[in-house]
Amino acid sequence: MRRVTEQARRGDAFAGFGLPGVPGSPEFWAAAGAPASLRAEDGGWVTLFLWRGSPASVGFESWSGPVSLRRWEDTDCWYAEVHMPARLRVTYRFLADDGEYADPFNPAGAGGDRSVLATPDAPRQPHWPVVGADDVLPVPDTRIRWAGGRLGGRRTVRVHPVGGGGPAVLLLDGDDWLYLHPAMTAFESAVANGDMPPVSLVFLPSRDRAAEFGCSPVLWEAVRDELLPLVAESGASADVDRLVVAGQSLGGLSAMYAALEYPDLVSRVACQSPSFWWAPGALDRADLLDGPVGGSIAERLRERPDLSGLRVAFDVGEHETRMLPHCELAERLTEQAGATVRVSRSPSAHDRAGWRHALVRDVAWALG
Repeated sequence: MRRVTEQARRGDAFAGFGLPGVPGSPEFWAAAGAPASLRAEDGGWVTLFLWRGSPASVGFESWSGPVSLRRWEDTDCWYAEVHMPARLRVTYRFLADDGEYADPFNPAGAGGDRSVLATPDAPRQPHWPVVGADDVLPVPDTRIRWAGGRLGGRRTVRVHPVGGGGPAVLLLDGDDWLYLHPAMTAFESAVANGDMPPVSLVFLPSRDRAAEFGCSPVLWEAVRDELLPLVAESGASADVDRLVVAGQSLGGLSAMYAALEYPDLVSRVACQSPSFWWAPGALDRADLLDGPVGGSIAERLRERPDLSGLRVAFDVGEHETRMLPHCELAERLTEQAGATVRVSRSPSAHDRAGWRHALVRDVAWALG
């Protein structure tokens, strides 16, 4: 848990954060907005979170454990001053007795019960609009019913041609990019601004991430033999012969596995915070990252496969300190095997709010 500082002052207690009046007063609540940050002595930030009415804590995605809010005297104002590092973009939510909630004062949402905060020094994320927790995101008109086959069950895969369509971009964990973060809008903005050529987004939902995204051939044989023919037949303009695969966390692991084992299918990859700690049995460990550095991917890369036809972009959050050794080894071995490699670090922890800029930028780079 990050350190919380308290300033037990009366009157204009939070004037430094731009809030006038006594906490809990009508004047105070009328001015309340998204969490505000002040410079900390160590170069980081002290950020004020506000909640109205009931006891609560603020929970962060990956970066920190929950931080309990304090009540201001006998008012309906609950608050925490949370110390944050420089350059951080993080998803958070309020945890109350009866559920989880987005921040009602923050216009930047991520689904119905999450909000997004960026410290003032975090770089911009071009193309990604601010969407509220109550906003309904657009979804593609083209739907593919993918049933049975190697993966079993039924799932709906949506396809969206951007700028008239082009190379297929397979977005793993596709429902997150449909319903939590507006990938359709972001890619449309990137194409309209000339930051990438037209593409066709293929949103692949996952049913069992641990089973599907481990280093197993089942998913990729199903994609090759079942899904991509359905995409080609769907009527959407999508060039499946120039496929780009984009994945995060276990999805990034799976994308890299596909590039290693199915190079005729996958030769362009964009992966953010890939789970290169993974090895058989790793999910049974109490500490997932406490295993051989680079896991199964590094072991396979040490065999020096010919990756001269691969173009792969790696990104990982600069605050994911325990992920970095796993990713750095795999990045280095991939380049030594002949791949064209791009490496970057995002101002986040293990969090889609941080990955989304890299997603658009690295897909564009992977296309060449």
